[in-house]
Amino acid sequence: MKKFSLKAFLISALLLLILAMPACKEGSVAKYASAEAYNKAAADPALLHACTQQLTAVIVHDVFKPPVASRIYAYSYLAAYEALRYQSEEHASLAGKLNQFTTVPAPDPASAYCFPLAGVTAFISVGKGLTFNQALWEEFEEEFYRSYQQMGMPAEVYDKSIAYGQEVAAHVLSYAGQDNYKETRAFRHTISYQPGGWEPTPPVFAEACEPQWNSIRSFTLDSVAHFAPPAPTTYSLDTNSAFYRLTKEVYDTGINLQEEQKTIAYFWDDNPFVTSVRGHAAFAEKKMTPPGHWIDIARTVSQQKKQGMLEAAETYTLTALALNDAFIACWDAKYKTDRIRPVTVITQHIDKGWMPFLETPGFPEYVSGHSSISAAAGRVLTHTFGENVAFTDSTEYVYGHGVRSFASFEEAYWEASMSRVYGGIHYRDGAEQGTYLGERIGDWVWALAKGNKQELLAVESNKVPVLKASTE
Repeated sequence: MKKFSLKAFLISALLLLILAMPACKEGSVAKYASAEAYNKAAADPALLHACTQQLTAVIVHDVFKPPVASRIYAYSYLAAYEALRYQSEEHASLAGKLNQFTTVPAPDPASAYCFPLAGVTAFISVGKGLTFNQALWEEFEEEFYRSYQQMGMPAEVYDKSIAYGQEVAAHVLSYAGQDNYKETRAFRHTISYQPGGWEPTPPVFAEACEPQWNSIRSFTLDSVAHFAPPAPTTYSLDTNSAFYRLTKEVYDTGINLQEEQKTIAYFWDDNPFVTSVRGHAAFAEKKMTPPGHWIDIARTVSQQKKQGMLEAAETYTLTALALNDAFIACWDAKYKTDRIRPVTVITQHIDKGWMPFLETPGFPEYVSGHSSISAAAGRVLTHTFGENVAFTDSTEYVYGHGVRSFASFEEAYWEASMSRVYGGIHYRDGAEQGTYLGERIGDWVWALAKGNKQELLAVESNKVPVLKASTE
């Protein structure tokens, strides 16, 4: 089987787009296309989807941690949306709705612009500004912008649109520079060594990931504890205690894991840097992050529903905002509760030879990050597309994770949540409460963006729901 090359796939897709564009013949009477024609060509949503896949490819290459990846997606899409929204009066700015976000510079009313070009330029500029590998971007841009140069827009319109996109990107990058990200780079987590406290886990015993992530400015939350989950089940090794029963469930599930459960766990693994240890040698594999997985689900359904570029940009933006804020709230809960992982309890007190099906991530357990962000994204997508939208998720087929179909986003995010129990890396209450946290944040982001006060009040009244299945 030939090795899949995402880079080759993206370049091929762009070349197909370029070939499909009408060429401008030098010396012909109609040197330039009409504004209607080139704006229609420029607003092909496939161009934004190509940018999305390129950003994901760079994030995978640069091995960004999942919370950091969510931040990169959010700012990149915000820039795209804010530049592109001038194409339609029906789409309002998110300035004044997002924490500390001010209005981007307005385009010159006396000039002609191609706002789809400005939007993708803003996206690429922010993506480049927040990632490391500039060579991957430059190679992509060379092919990508050639497609716009083949659309027949006047050189002045092309140049002004590029410049405007870069101006919006500069505004968004300045906004990103004030979210406390840079100030958190040097922090390290101090292990408490208290009973029930988190400890580094095998096989690599990595340092705790992003212990100060709760100090990053969120886009929509009033505070990081806005939707704080209830306290986790109290740690206890008493075999009659609730915590021991949760631990035993993970252990028993792991030693009796069914093939379907293995498939589900692996499908939703989304570990960006999986380590395999063989003797004294360690091998690592790069893969997509959890936020990248849900961004690609958004792409899949956006294409399925034939959204235009502006509608797709809004879908991506709200999904990314929810992913980002869910990570911040989840990480706040993780480091405040500092709960021990199942593998540590089980190998120390039940079965020293037991290992989870999935590699345990390097940070505290409660609540599940994948559960939180999946539900947050799933709720935004449910509001966007509807309650019972069936889709097939082939997001990580290229990484050997197969293809799964779902009847709804809710079905998908609950499966993602329970995959963490099957994988042996979360207790049931951590998975369930993470899901409830994400659902509330997804609803909150949607209602805030749409200015629906009644929905905001409804979300506020449902801060601490009852567990779905913790008594099973």
